[in-house]
Amino acid sequence: MNHVEIHTDGACKGNPGPGGWGVVLQSGASRKELFGGELGTTNNRMELTAVIEALAALKRPCTVDLYLDSEYVRKGITEWIGGWKARGWKTAAKQPVKNVDLWQRLDALVSGAGHEIRWHWVRGHAGNAGNERADALANLGVDQALGR
Repeated sequence: MNHVEIHTDGACKGNPGPGGWGVVLQSGASRKELFGGELGTTNNRMELTAVIEALAALKRPCTVDLYLDSEYVRKGITEWIGGWKARGWKTAAKQPVKNVDLWQRLDALVSGAGHEIRWHWVRGHAGNAGNERADALANLGVDQALGR
């Protein structure tokens, strides 16, 4: 399987407000950057969207090292999602899971695409080159959503 290193980030100007997502995919000498945005969204939705768009961009099963600065996404997909699914997409407090549409899309990509994914949390805005570039792309997504 090909090895891919992925860095993702989301950004929001106001929460909710206009937001963007950014992705850097690196496999050997090949590099691809993706970004996009929405007007009425939240930071968590943009963090989730970045990871979804990154995994959706992979054309075949890959070994993935995925770097993100969102504990919400990392813990959600590695720790919480099993309980949510067992409870019919409800939290332990019996409340509906927020962003369930995105969690379901991410779950399908993680469990159904054949990837081997290692999830790595990195501190945001701390000089990690991949995270800084993903952040810059997420901000381009905000600008795009705002028509700038």
